[in-house]
Amino acid sequence: MTHIGVVVVTYNSEHQIGDCLDSLPSAVDIVVVDNASRDGTREVVGKRTGVRLIANPWNRGFAAAANQGIGALDCECVLLLNPDARLLGGAGALAAECSDPKTAAAGGKLLDSALAPQRGFMVRRFPTGAALACEVLGLNRLRPGNPVNRRYRCFDLDPDRPSDVEQPAGAFLMIRRDAWSALGGFDESFRPVWFEDVDFLKRAADAGYRIRYVPCASAQHQGAHSLAGVPFATRELCWYGNLLGYASKHFPHKTRVAVCVSVILGSFIRAVWWVLRTRSLKPVSIYAKVVYQAVTHLTAGAAGLLSVSPVLADRPGAIR
Repeated sequence: MTHIGVVVVTYNSEHQIGDCLDSLPSAVDIVVVDNASRDGTREVVGKRTGVRLIANPWNRGFAAAANQGIGALDCECVLLLNPDARLLGGAGALAAECSDPKTAAAGGKLLDSALAPQRGFMVRRFPTGAALACEVLGLNRLRPGNPVNRRYRCFDLDPDRPSDVEQPAGAFLMIRRDAWSALGGFDESFRPVWFEDVDFLKRAADAGYRIRYVPCASAQHQGAHSLAGVPFATRELCWYGNLLGYASKHFPHKTRVAVCVSVILGSFIRAVWWVLRTRSLKPVSIYAKVVYQAVTHLTAGAAGLLSVSPVLADRPGAIR
């Protein structure tokens, strides 16, 4: 059994995946799972020696693709790395943290193009009802420094100090394989993307596992490289649908109701804003679908329902 493997999930990542793969040590076992890219991603991957490609005929979503990749590896620890990230070093340090059977995952320092830490993204706390309400109501945009948002996005984190954390970004995350197996892997009903990594780490924490932040491990991360080709409606329905699914799965009844009501109110606000900005009524139909999702979750009980529109099934793929 090799000690470290790497899984990269791609979707239209032709211009990013080469640098990502070139940054990885030659000694690790690398699997790329491609979610039916329409560009030259598979051709770029095929030119790299020592890289296994799993080519999905349709977009299975990030969670399912990550499960495919991890399941294809025979190693103790697996690094999930986004295709728009370049490993700068420290994979061994992440694996060393995950060698503890009580540790399910460890994340490192994500750096932007200027090599500054991506604060607010690379490590967060688990979302609370208040944090999600502030997000969907636009309060975090109006006042990013509000106490709820500061806590959620870990603005108090010392980026140079190792620590126990809750939610390192899935863009750069080492996972202990037997913990992944014990937890049943990523929940594939979070599709095609968003909240699947949050859900996995929340289940790990609830099961008593530790999650670590290791700043000596670092990667340079572009972020959201696939978003440019994703229609606005698809992106909104996907994000809201998975947010509501997370709330239904992990929050008690009263908190779930509060999040659903906040999504409904926020949708009206955003619909008006976008109508005024675009001088089109198209945003009304988009946010009407979001409201329908929220009402569905509001009336469905705490069954962890994920109400993502079928039109999303083969669209965005691995978006970060």
